[in-house]
Amino acid sequence: MRFDDIFRLSLENLWRTRLRSALTTLGVVIGIGVLVSMVSFGTGIQKNVTEGFRESDLFTSMEVLPTEINLDDVMAGSIEIPEGEILPLDDEAVENLRAIPGVEIAFPEVRFPVRIKIGDREARTHLRAIPAMMADYRPFTDLPYGRFFENDDEPSIILGQRFLRDLGIVVAEGPDGSGADGAGTARESAAREPRGGERSREGNARGSAEESAQEEEDELVAVPVDSILGREVEVVTSVLDASGLLQAFTRGMSRPTDVPLREETVTLTVIGIQPQLTGFESSRFLGGVLVPVGTAEGIPRLGFTSIWEALGPSNDAGGYPSVYVRVKTMKDLGPVRDAVEEMGYGVIAIADQLEEFKRNFLIMDALLGAVGTVALIIASLGIINTMVTSILERTREIGVMKAIGGSEGDIRKIFFVEAATIGVLGGIFGLILGWVVTRISNVIANSYLRPEGFAAVDFFFIPLWLIAGAIAFAVAVSLLAGVYPAVRAARVDPVQALRHD
Repeated sequence: MRFDDIFRLSLENLWRTRLRSALTTLGVVIGIGVLVSMVSFGTGIQKNVTEGFRESDLFTSMEVLPTEINLDDVMAGSIEIPEGEILPLDDEAVENLRAIPGVEIAFPEVRFPVRIKIGDREARTHLRAIPAMMADYRPFTDLPYGRFFENDDEPSIILGQRFLRDLGIVVAEGPDGSGADGAGTARESAAREPRGGERSREGNARGSAEESAQEEEDELVAVPVDSILGREVEVVTSVLDASGLLQAFTRGMSRPTDVPLREETVTLTVIGIQPQLTGFESSRFLGGVLVPVGTAEGIPRLGFTSIWEALGPSNDAGGYPSVYVRVKTMKDLGPVRDAVEEMGYGVIAIADQLEEFKRNFLIMDALLGAVGTVALIIASLGIINTMVTSILERTREIGVMKAIGGSEGDIRKIFFVEAATIGVLGGIFGLILGWVVTRISNVIANSYLRPEGFAAVDFFFIPLWLIAGAIAFAVAVSLLAGVYPAVRAARVDPVQALRHD
């Protein structure tokens, strides 16, 4: 028999039992839909994490510490202060790091807690000092609002959108970037709302996370970006009160609140707003507030903000807890790392964990794919059941075909084509079902993220290999399911078949 005759007979057989065939195909559709949606979630997370790290240039950056540490201990939270020598990370050390071939930029990490006041609103966050030269590097090359620092001594500040939400403020989105009610109305509304810390305490007192989140969302005030940019804010820090220090030691300090502190205030001008976090990129530079390095040096603060500053030589004048180093390309990361370690410093680089990330993503994809495979295997049982039932119904027809010259191979081909047709249709419509499920799931997930101040994220990604693989897998499983029915049909005795009622 010619292939076109076999194909026509197969389609006619499927159409003749179209309800049963449709239900069988539906099982394959659901199996492929589950497989595609699950695997696309794994590939989507991998794509978001990888692109987020790349956007943050984490694959070409490292953090230099005063001494070597074990990254596994850091991730486990069990890091201890080493007993060996801790080298100072001072200005001379920073210059030596900049002189290493392949280093593009290096600057000390300066980060300390502050309280920011805008009008009658205030919230606590961390302030990070950033050099103006970072304007040419991601993620500062394209700020959504305002501009980056022009020099290191500019009395200015860049706010994070997450921090603005802590203040109860969101940037109003409109066609011209301004709010519908205007700046005056927004400021009046902001004045009537409780401050971020008070809202948080009230929400915790109610004891319901959902109610607290909803209440916080209701209290957020949309403010035109023009009413934020150019506005002066107060940066409040804590410093030791030398006048009360002797008295405090005399009477004893049994509680942390007994430490004599006083507050210092510096006024800065808002010139920009950071991009929203998606939850996948590094928050090293995003979040909190940013100021130029020169301006940060003039802000009074406690003499230490980290364990290295408190216990190591970095607490000396001019010492830093760590230094951020960015190399030109990923190929330069290894040689630069070796050079830094030869100097006696410790290095933390996300790129070192790249292979582990890939391995973890592979395991996650395999587990997610296994769930879809189980659903497809269950669907294959439906294919076997449908085709075995078809043999019983078509026994006389099979006998006639063999009596007029049809070979066992022709009979097998008819059943294999029927199984393959179910697989192809199930694969195509399963892809459509999987895509619809991912779109709906993505909308639902983002509806929870956006109120929390995160940018919209596409959690699912369907690459071409997944499209081709899903259809091929559906056909392969269908063909395997059709092996037993096809062999059984080919072995039908034509004499007995012709006598079959």
